[in-house]
Amino acid sequence: MDEDALSFINCGLDKPIGDEMRRLHVVLEKQEEGGYTTYVPELPGCVSQGETKEEALRNIREAKQLYLEEFRPSLPLL
Repeated sequence: MDEDALSFINCGLDKPIGDEMRRLHVVLEKQEEGGYTTYVPELPGCVSQGETKEEALRNIREAKQLYLEEFRPSLPLL
């Protein structure tokens, strides 16, 4: 696997839990057909993609925000 194929990134996806901030991780995978897929392992089903790394990371930040708005009440403390 080349270094672009899979990146595990701490990219500022902070999640407030009570008075604390928890850091969420993003996995960035380069796709053979082009572009990148991203997901947050701590948030099942929180997945996005983009044509460039930058676009994929922007998209996963938005997906994370929407995910937390929808599911925050039912999430266990990480």
